[in-house]
Amino acid sequence: MADPRFFTNKGPFTLAQLAAISGAEIKKGDGDLSLSDVAALDQAQAGHVSFLDNIKYKDQFAATKAGACFISPDMAELAPEGCALLITPQPYKAYALAAQAFYPEELPAQNIHPAAHIADSAKIGEGCRIEAGAVIGENVEIGDHCRIGANAVVTHALVGSHVHIYPGACIGQQGFGFAIDPAGHVAVPQLGRVIIEDGVQIGANTTIDRGAGPDTIIGAGTWIDNLVQIAHNVKIGRGCILAAQVGISGSTVLEDFVAMGGQAGVAGHLTIGSGARIAAQSGITRDVPAGAEYMGYPAVPIKQYLRQVVTLAKLTDQKKPLEKNA
Repeated sequence: MADPRFFTNKGPFTLAQLAAISGAEIKKGDGDLSLSDVAALDQAQAGHVSFLDNIKYKDQFAATKAGACFISPDMAELAPEGCALLITPQPYKAYALAAQAFYPEELPAQNIHPAAHIADSAKIGEGCRIEAGAVIGENVEIGDHCRIGANAVVTHALVGSHVHIYPGACIGQQGFGFAIDPAGHVAVPQLGRVIIEDGVQIGANTTIDRGAGPDTIIGAGTWIDNLVQIAHNVKIGRGCILAAQVGISGSTVLEDFVAMGGQAGVAGHLTIGSGARIAAQSGITRDVPAGAEYMGYPAVPIKQYLRQVVTLAKLTDQKKPLEKNA
């Protein structure tokens, strides 16, 4: 359960209210049933609402004491007696909307701390929250309803609205561009910007380099996890998902709705097509077609990778150790 020292519960809500909030349909249960909180299946009690989105947890669902549960139509028959059902094709999304209602983000009062250093010419957007130690560089533009986390640094950037930059993120620093010379490498001035479109989330300690000439661009609605590195001139489309420790080399393009698992890496000057999915720890060394699923290093289509794994396992099984002569 959420610790009340850190999170404020705005419940209770009735089953009917939760259905309206989430877009789910009540299949079983009284619409006036009062629910006080959200909880995991194995921790929920009668006053809680939970969800099942993965058949792996069907046994927990069958044994849950939750008063209500978001569930897909094809899993409804697994429900225990006494559990009200909220039917939806997207149980996890519905649960997320319900949890947001119970625990909405609380913004602090609009004020400026006496220790803050703000230039006289600076203009702060409506509904923005800039946390302790954050640095906003000269001429940076930030839209409305943005949140800049503690100790984040933003320079050479144009930021849209409803963007959340988490603590420690560094946006707009010098890209890794240089001319190699035995007498001493020569830095190439990085003269581009970082363009962050609306609704982007940028995780803690993530770094996004500004462009060398062309801009580095992060498309609307893209969510970036912690500890991600995005190099200069990279262009990321709309709605992409990058998990922790992903690395994207310079001038690579990710088209819309690309998803990359943790620690995946992409070489420079490549194109990852729309809707492509890259498995965790994969190394991308060539272009990936739209909608493809790649895995391994060097990454190949996932079915090909699995065939390679099976073939290798068969080959190693055939090699038995030689018996020593008596």
